[in-house]
Amino acid sequence: MTKSLYNSFSEALDLKKKLLAILIDPEKFELKNTASFLRNLPLETTHLFVGGSTVPEGITEDLVKALKNCTAKPILLFPGDVSQITNDADGLLFLSLLSGRNPEYLIGQHVKAISKLRGSSLEIIPTGYILIDGENESAVASVTQTKPLPQTAVQPIVDTAKAGELMGAKLMYLEAGSGAKVPVSSEIISAVKQELNIPLIVGGGIKTKEQIKNAYSAGATMIVMGTAFENNFPI
Repeated sequence: MTKSLYNSFSEALDLKKKLLAILIDPEKFELKNTASFLRNLPLETTHLFVGGSTVPEGITEDLVKALKNCTAKPILLFPGDVSQITNDADGLLFLSLLSGRNPEYLIGQHVKAISKLRGSSLEIIPTGYILIDGENESAVASVTQTKPLPQTAVQPIVDTAKAGELMGAKLMYLEAGSGAKVPVSSEIISAVKQELNIPLIVGGGIKTKEQIKNAYSAGATMIVMGTAFENNFPI
């Protein structure tokens, strides 16, 4: 029996393995560069995430197909909205924006997605998503019309994450947002990790070896990086 995508996360949590996902924004990616892009991935890369806050309809599917032709790495959708869902990927992070109070991103987009997901072969993983202030206005905040939680609000962040787990989230994602000047702090990661029994994903603003090391040491099961991976920082 093929191991499920979620099992790769839960196994990493149990065995303290380090997972690394590279996030690809279809809107900023040229398909002609797919093969060279994949050749230059860090050796530590375990997963590919595909998605963005604002992506024209159709190009996510084209990108996923191009990636599939060149790699066996699992491809998970990280969609900004329902239009980015394609059955050509391996899985879908079914994101609920827990840090905001906009019903469209708490449940609205999910309801709209059902017609696409009914009968789909995608492995769907319920994922709590918490936007944290990275000292830069992120595309997520702008599109969802929600404010990130300040990094000083450690206990509210912890409580939000725990509420998400108790509501059924199988993964928890702490996100400082695209273009973050500072990543999620080690204090926040550690505090959330102590409360959760599910794998913890951390992304946004991670650019240096020290930031990578700190995030893992604080309790991140997976780190997500975007263009910063081009520096090929060893983990």
